[in-house]
Amino acid sequence: MAKRDYYETLGVSKGASAADIKKAYRKLALKYHPDKNPDDASAEEKFKEAAEAYEVLSDDTKRQQYDRFGHDGMRGGPGGFGGGGMNMDDIFSQFGDIFGGAFGGGGGGGGRRRRMKGANLRIKVKLTLEEVAEGVNKKVKVFKQVQAPGVEHADCTTCHGTGQVRRVTNTILGQMQTASTCNVCHGTGQSITRKPSGTDEMGMKREEAVVTLEIPAGVEDGMQLSVRGEGNGAPLGGVPGDLIVLVEVLPHETFQRNGKNLHHDHYISFVDAALGSTAEVPLLGGKAKIKVDAGTQSGKIVRLRGKGLPSVDSYGNGDLLVNLNVWTPKKLTKDETKALEDLRESANFQPEPDHEERGFFDKVRDMFS
Repeated sequence: MAKRDYYETLGVSKGASAADIKKAYRKLALKYHPDKNPDDASAEEKFKEAAEAYEVLSDDTKRQQYDRFGHDGMRGGPGGFGGGGMNMDDIFSQFGDIFGGAFGGGGGGGGRRRRMKGANLRIKVKLTLEEVAEGVNKKVKVFKQVQAPGVEHADCTTCHGTGQVRRVTNTILGQMQTASTCNVCHGTGQSITRKPSGTDEMGMKREEAVVTLEIPAGVEDGMQLSVRGEGNGAPLGGVPGDLIVLVEVLPHETFQRNGKNLHHDHYISFVDAALGSTAEVPLLGGKAKIKVDAGTQSGKIVRLRGKGLPSVDSYGNGDLLVNLNVWTPKKLTKDETKALEDLRESANFQPEPDHEERGFFDKVRDMFS
C-alpha cells in the first residue's frame, strides 16, 4: 500500500508553519495515544504514522528533501536515508515533550523517562556522473561522540528515577498536583556515578567510525540525505543523532547535466555534414552510433531517448541530447584549397539560412514542449 503524503497525514498544507505542524501532530498524537486506545492496533498505526510525518516535517533539512523528492528522497529507514519504521520507544524518546502533562508526560501510565538525543553531524560526499547513474555505496570516516564503555549510572536522587518532579500545592479549591521535567537529570531519570578517564562529564568520548552510505541513483548536486542514527551518540543510552550528507556532483569532461538529461557536444567534418554519415558518440558506460543526415547544419540536436540519468523521484531515465557541430578545417593543402576554390562560386555552396532556424536552447525547449 502506497504511503500517504506527510502533509495529508497531519492535515496541514505544504506552506504550514512549524507551529502549525507541531499543533496538528499533537492533536493526532493525543487522539491515537496508546494510553487512550489500549489494545487498538489501528490507533497505534495511526499514532506511528503521525509521528513519522512529524519527524520529517519538523526538521528543516528533511522537510526540504521531502518537498523536493517526496518519499523516494526519504528512502532507507534505519541506517538508510530518512525516517520511517519508528517504534514506540523512538517516538516517546524524541517527541515526549509534545504531550505536555498528558499521560504522565508522554509515556505509559506511570510516565516515561526522557531519552536524550545526540547532535546531528554533517559531511559532504563527492560523486561522479557515473556513480549518480548507477547509485553507489560509499564508506566514509566520521568523528563522533559515543558513550565510553565502563560508564555507570543510577537513578536520579531528585526525581527518584522518574524524570519528573511532582509538586503538590494547596489552593482554596484543595490540593493541586503538577509535574515538570527534573532540572537535575533533564528528564532522563538517571545520573552518572562513574566514568572512565578521558571522557566528558557525561561519559562521552570522540572516536572515529566508518559509515556506509547507500546513495540512490539519480541524486542531484546540492541534495541533502539523512542517515538516521549515524550522528553523535547521546548519554545514558539516548537516541543518536543523524548524519546529514550533502551531495556534490563533480563536473564531467564529456557531458553536461540538466536534471535527468545529459548534453554532449559532438564534432563532425564538413564532408560528413554535406554528404551524410554515421557517427559514434559516448554514453555513460558505453557508446552509440547516430545517423548524420546529408546537409546537416551545425547546431542540430540528435536525441537519444533513455540514455540520460535516472531520477530519485520518478521512473525511467532522461535523454542524451547530442549537439552536432560542423568542424571547419584550420589548415589546408594546396590541392584542398584548389578544390574548395573551385566550389566557392557553386550555387549549392552559397549560404541560404532558414530564417526560422532557432538557437540551440530554443531547440532544446522545443523538444520538451
